[in-house]
Amino acid sequence: MVKLRPLSAGYGAKSWLYQRLTAVLMLVSLFFLVAFIIVAHLQLDSGIVSWQNFFKLSLVKVVTQLTIIALAIHAWVGMRDLWMDYIKCSGIRIVFYTLTVLWLSGSVVYAALILWARG
Repeated sequence: MVKLRPLSAGYGAKSWLYQRLTAVLMLVSLFFLVAFIIVAHLQLDSGIVSWQNFFKLSLVKVVTQLTIIALAIHAWVGMRDLWMDYIKCSGIRIVFYTLTVLWLSGSVVYAALILWARG
């Protein structure tokens, strides 16, 4: 008797959704940043002080942190698919998965430390 297995494990749809949602979030935050740059250029002093004051706002910090997290998720999905497609040896693939997760997690934590530091 032949046992039929499903055509997909369901990862494709979730990966597609994660990629699209994180891309939309990054696009919205990009528009937010561009709007600030335009306003700063037209009305304010566009020096370092205005940038520091801009990033002191809690809303900006939250949006920036969410954007960094979205970027990490977006990069994880892309790199995971890349490793899955091109590295056939599962042991080496797990090493690459682990290194990618460590690098992306470290980047998110480091960005949070910089963004939320008091100074």
